[in-house]
Amino acid sequence: MTIQAPLQPGTTATGTIRSVDADRNAGRRGERFNWPVTVVLALCTLSVLVPLYVTITMAFKTTSQAVDGNAFSLPAPFSVDGFVQAWQLTDFPRAFGVSVLVAAITVVGTILLASFTAYAIARNWDRRLFRWSFFYLLAAMFLPFPVLALSQVKLTGLAHLDNPFGVAILHVMFQLSFSVLLFTAFLRSIPAELEESARIDGASTGQVFWRLVFPLLAPMSATVGIFAFLASWNDFVMPSLITSNPALQTLPVLQQMFQTQFSNNYNVSFASYLMAMAPAIIVYLFTQRWVMAGVTQGAIK
Repeated sequence: MTIQAPLQPGTTATGTIRSVDADRNAGRRGERFNWPVTVVLALCTLSVLVPLYVTITMAFKTTSQAVDGNAFSLPAPFSVDGFVQAWQLTDFPRAFGVSVLVAAITVVGTILLASFTAYAIARNWDRRLFRWSFFYLLAAMFLPFPVLALSQVKLTGLAHLDNPFGVAILHVMFQLSFSVLLFTAFLRSIPAELEESARIDGASTGQVFWRLVFPLLAPMSATVGIFAFLASWNDFVMPSLITSNPALQTLPVLQQMFQTQFSNNYNVSFASYLMAMAPAIIVYLFTQRWVMAGVTQGAIK
């Protein structure tokens, strides 16, 4: 027997249910809003936005405004003299072309090699050699470039790769471990029956990969490509150690080389920094949704 509690005077069953639902929704909203996490995220956001704001405002100031000691003030009037001088001092078009070349080779090479390797590992996981190869690549993620810098400098010099092409090859190699990890996690979600159907129709392994598997890897390929681009574009240590010709240096290294020429011309310095950062910022703003989608899909699947 079920005993129903009597309703309070002036209330109805519908009203009671609505009040209970309202209390539950209020509790859920309270649980979702976490003040400590919100404060930490706000501080992290400010730590990025404040330096970016200072960089933009200083870049558009005149020399006299840049040295007045007020970095947070808006430029009055706006001036592009800093960009003109930075363009001429650093020979920006040449350095920009070198950086684009290195980043393009890194992106294409990382996507192709990582997808090949991940496909072989994912489809031959039961074989010990492929499984150990995967663990070997994961172990390479714990070896940063500074630890191997001396050996890499000697090897690239002996192979006559002390140039942007050698830097791009090393970028691909050091991006390979993380990229294979992402591709392998994504490939395990693709049903093997699709490939078996293609093989029954007479497709070879190469045709199965290029016509069936590789198009399905598009979200993860975009993610891997974006990570590879950002890592290659922002890298300073590897190009500075590997490239022997100063005229073939990338933008980050060139900024450091001409730093002494900027002297107290802070507007020129910040203008050069902004020109070097702009491509990476633009690429990330337009592709961040693919980054999140690719990582999420790989993690869930």
